[in-house]
Amino acid sequence: MKYVLTGSTGNITRPLTQQLVKAGHAVVVITSNPVHTEAITQSGAEAAVGSVRDAAFLQQVFSGADAVYLMIPSPNDSTPIRDFQRQVATAYITALKQSAVKNVVLLSSVGAHAGSGTGPIDGLAAMEQQLKELTNLNVLALRPGYFYRNLFSMIPMIRTAHIMGSNFGLEGQQIPLADTGDIAAAAGSALLQLSFKGFGYQYIASDYRTAAAIASTIGAAIEQPDLPWVVFSDEQSEQGMKQAGLPESIVEAYVEMGKAFRKGLITEDFEKNVPALASVRLEDFAKEFAKVYNAS
Repeated sequence: MKYVLTGSTGNITRPLTQQLVKAGHAVVVITSNPVHTEAITQSGAEAAVGSVRDAAFLQQVFSGADAVYLMIPSPNDSTPIRDFQRQVATAYITALKQSAVKNVVLLSSVGAHAGSGTGPIDGLAAMEQQLKELTNLNVLALRPGYFYRNLFSMIPMIRTAHIMGSNFGLEGQQIPLADTGDIAAAAGSALLQLSFKGFGYQYIASDYRTAAAIASTIGAAIEQPDLPWVVFSDEQSEQGMKQAGLPESIVEAYVEMGKAFRKGLITEDFEKNVPALASVRLEDFAKEFAKVYNAS
């Protein structure tokens, strides 16, 4: 079979590419950066260089594919995040309508059920809805939890303030956590089997822990066993992200996502459909975190 993957050489697409190539299939990986062409071809896949906002380019690449894996990347320019998400979604939908692709696996997120009020997840919810409205298309939306890898951004905070934290993580609230390798494995399984019909979604969680447990587990791994998780106000969170140089549209989106976590909006449907946990537990990730922390 022929698969087309978006996501270039990212932490999900890279192992997904390897899995599909190893299984003997033809794989085309879309990248916007020609620098990644060599890494893609060395993996045994074909590189297609172009923009995921270019519907004509996408239609050409999708031609002849049995299935595609879609993800919406972060903006690579000054385009506000929701505008960027809409542009990518529109290009995907247009290309799918004009191609013969019948199977789509979408990287969505926990919280996409809400539809609005969840910051950057709103764009993924909209993408789910647009795919759901297409006829003669089989779609599986993968809804992973909060990426472990997002915790790497807290390394400067740990070094300077000896805390972890965000504007979510209230006492007792559990957070679905996901490892990118576990997500890639789920995507690979879905693409190889192509057993999904119509529109459906699948939650992915590698662990399910409180913010306090996240901090104490990370702290133990870096020899700071009393490392606390501090819940910031929305204003403090906004100020911190702006000081870190993040664009205003992204700051606003992530503050809103934190509010949605606190309210339980993001996790309410997940809690009704908690999946079997995948392979990489928080303690496993903490070892990786410690290596990065000690090398930084």
